[in-house]
Amino acid sequence: MLNGDWNLLDLLKIVVDITIVWYVLYKLLMLIRGTKAIQLLKGIFVVITLYLASVLFELSTVRMIIWQVIMWGPLGIIILFQPELRRALEQLGRGSFFSRNTASEEEELNQSIHSIVESCKYMGKRRIGALITIERESAMGDYISTGIPINGKLTNQLLTNIFIPNTPLHDGAVIINRDEIVAAACYLPLSESPFISKELGTRHRAALGISEVTDAVTIIVSEETGNISCTKNGELHRNLTTEKLSEILETELVNKFKTSTTKAWNWRGKRNE
Repeated sequence: MLNGDWNLLDLLKIVVDITIVWYVLYKLLMLIRGTKAIQLLKGIFVVITLYLASVLFELSTVRMIIWQVIMWGPLGIIILFQPELRRALEQLGRGSFFSRNTASEEEELNQSIHSIVESCKYMGKRRIGALITIERESAMGDYISTGIPINGKLTNQLLTNIFIPNTPLHDGAVIINRDEIVAAACYLPLSESPFISKELGTRHRAALGISEVTDAVTIIVSEETGNISCTKNGELHRNLTTEKLSEILETELVNKFKTSTTKAWNWRGKRNE
């Protein structure tokens, strides 16, 4: 029970303190979502778990080694994750770290879809072959590492230019994360399904292959016919119009983003349908 103003003020300070910490942590998680920093958090959790286990079971050598890792770990994190830290500080300086919201993320996805569709429309008319993979929840670091880092803002001009024939980056897949072209000339696993039509080439097999092992959405532009196809969840959708492609991308990216955001708010008890 609260017996005076001092106790009420103290409780208010605790609530404000916890709220600020929670909000900052939430923004940090949103900032690193879909980046390799997520794997870092998993690694930190494993290290802490191992340290607690070594203390519990009195494993002195293991405890000493892990303690050294913990002591020098922050320095290693700063060195390995300079781009992510720089981006966070830049957003903090611009004031966008705290102002970023669901509406802006949805607008970002819509702009990305528009850029991708416009690029595919251009390449389809000119029969420029393309393989575009959009990363979602499944981490694609292993496939990104096989290509050439781009880390550039997604625009239809840049995306189209990558696939211009006889250029160093045109062969292979482009991997996109939200509004960023992460890498180009990436190798994707080929599907071994016996049900794939014989007329389909390597691009289609690679698109199906990545859709079988991740939740990525992949778009193929055929250089023989100029037709646009799309794979997701191990399924191939062929001969798509740009309108149908836009509809699929909106369903898979924007609508599912809205659904996941709504579920997250409902889980926190902030919104009821």
